Parts: sequence; structure tokens; C-alpha cells
Amino acid sequence: MKIIRFLLLPLFVLFLTATAGARLNIVATTPDLGALAHAIGGDAIDLTVLAKPTEDPHFVDAKPSFIVKLNHADALIDGGAELEAGWLTPLLEGSRNAKIAAGQPGRIAASEGIALLEVPSVLDRSLGDIHASGNPHYLTDPVNSRIVAAHLARVFAALDEKSAATYQANLTKFNTELEAKLAGWQKLLAPYQGRPIVTYHNYWIYFARRFGFPMELFLEPKPGIPPSPAHLAEVITKMKAGHLQLIAVQPYQNRKTAETVASRTNAVVVDWPSFPSGKGTEGYLEWIDVLVLSIVTGFEPKK
Repeated sequence: MKIIRFLLLPLFVLFLTATAGARLNIVATTPDLGALAHAIGGDAIDLTVLAKPTEDPHFVDAKPSFIVKLNHADALIDGGAELEAGWLTPLLEGSRNAKIAAGQPGRIAASEGIALLEVPSVLDRSLGDIHASGNPHYLTDPVNSRIVAAHLARVFAALDEKSAATYQANLTKFNTELEAKLAGWQKLLAPYQGRPIVTYHNYWIYFARRFGFPMELFLEPKPGIPPSPAHLAEVITKMKAGHLQLIAVQPYQNRKTAETVASRTNAVVVDWPSFPSGKGTEGYLEWIDVLVLSIVTGFEPKK
């Protein structure tokens, strides 16, 4: 009996060590949520992001491997505003993971505490691809990232008490850096505030309100509806009349369409990454840096 206990003791110690060092297994639906999860979780979590930064988040390629990732998750972070509903729901059904079911501690709806804009009074599909909960792109406003980051820190600490101090320290660090960045962004953008920007899709309303750039003219006639020649002709007319100088496009949108409009209006096309990641935009704050600097560059007088 003593021999058996002697042989089992190293295995028991190894089990305790592995358990004590186990990290939270976090799955985030989109790269912006993933960037905030990484900022708060750091080395205390293992992170998987489902959507690619270059994908339209409404239409993500739902790979079978995602079901396995979700099955092993301790927590799932989704936008909470139906952005991913079309592709996430079947994956969740296939994962059969009770920990990340709606209403469970491991299901993190990141929109909690966010004042969503453009909540429709009625659902009318003739208006295009609208969201019943409101515009889901709230993380384009960096002030909203503070709310989401605090939410993640609370949930991570509840799920993983041993690392609670780490999550709180990371939250404090993120908020400090965010405050410094906000002041810098406002200063950089101040000379250009009030100038309208044309976008392909109504994606940037929260960014527009935060920094004071009207974005009310879109290359899409309605959300999710491809541009028609008649609509683009109308956009060109309005751009000429209002002397609009900047068109922003995202990776999955048709840049040639934007270039055609720009060539007829003497405007500049700028590439706006939809999410953090890729060169220069690995983190959330770096992503906003790129958006801000592209506006400054786009509006600078041409030599």
C-alpha cells in the first residue's frame, strides 16, 4: 500500500500543478473583442478568435473546427447585438457546451452596459440589413472599449479567482493607456472635425459621434445592399455639391467602386481596417491609431 501511495504521489503533485497553472480558455467571435480579451487576460488566458480581420463579420466562414474550439471553451465573448447571429447560432448548437449557453457565467455578451445607437422602432427588411438590437459596431468608439474591458475583467475574475489580481492590474493599465490615447486622438483630429466622410457601409457611427465627423453618405444604398449605378451617381452629385474629400473602405468591400467615385469627385480613398490585427493594428488602441492617422493623412493638403 505504501508503495502504491509512493508511486501515485508524483502523479498527484503533477495534477495539482497543472490545475493550479491552468489558464482560462476564451473564445471571442471577432478580432476587436479578441484584442480586448488579450489586453485584460494577457498570459492568464488561452485565446481563440473565430472571425478573420478581413472577413465581413456578418458573414463569417463557419468552419467545423470552430465547433471544437467552442466545445472546449470556458467562456465565449460575443458582441451581444446580433452581429454574429447568422453564423454563430449553428456553431453553438453543435458545440454542446453548457458553460457558454445563453445566461451562463461563461457567456459574455460584450454589449452589456453599452448605449446602442440606431435601435429600430420597427423591423422592416425593405430598409436593408438592420439589427433589432441596434447598430452592433459600438467598439469603433474607444470610450465603449472601457466598458467592455471592465466587463471582461469582472467575468474573468469570477471564473478564475486565482488570477483576479492580474485581470484587475491589466484593466488599470488598459484604462490608463486609453485615457492618454484619447487626449492625443482628440488633439490630432481637432483641425478636421466637422468634415463629412463617405463610407461604404454604416459601420462607423460610434466613431463618427465620438470624434465629430459626419458619416451619413454611403456607397451602399441600404445596409447590405450592393451599390447600383443610379445610387452611385447620386452619391457623386452629393459629394461634388458638399465638396466631400474622403471615402473610407474596409478590406471586404469593393475598393474599385470607391476609386471610381473618388476619380469623379477628386476625393481620396482610405483603407480602414474593420478590426485590430494585421501589421500595425495588433491591439485595440493601435487599431484606433490607424483610423485616426488615416483621417489626418486623408485631409492633409495635397502637395
